[in-house]
Amino acid sequence: MVVSTERRRAHVVLPSDLICEIDERVGQRRRSEFIQEAIEEKLHRLRRVEAFKRVVGSVADGEIPEWDTPEATAQWVHDLRYYPEKLAERYADRGR
Repeated sequence: MVVSTERRRAHVVLPSDLICEIDERVGQRRRSEFIQEAIEEKLHRLRRVEAFKRVVGSVADGEIPEWDTPEATAQWVHDLRYYPEKLAERYADRGR
């Protein structure tokens, strides 16, 4: 995602105790930066939840045998990391 360097002022009303805590932690001069980072983190979490909701249920049970058990999944991850060529051959054979 490309972050714009253009800046705009936004009037935001926040509880005074929240502003005091932000100022205590980061100082008044870093308040905007702190709030921007907090908003970016929240938006990132919301985007992840939306992406998850779009894909949930897209794979039927039993469709991926490597995910059947925790042990099978661990072995699959191990093989993916250390033997990617072997897995590529295995998946190529499935498609035939």
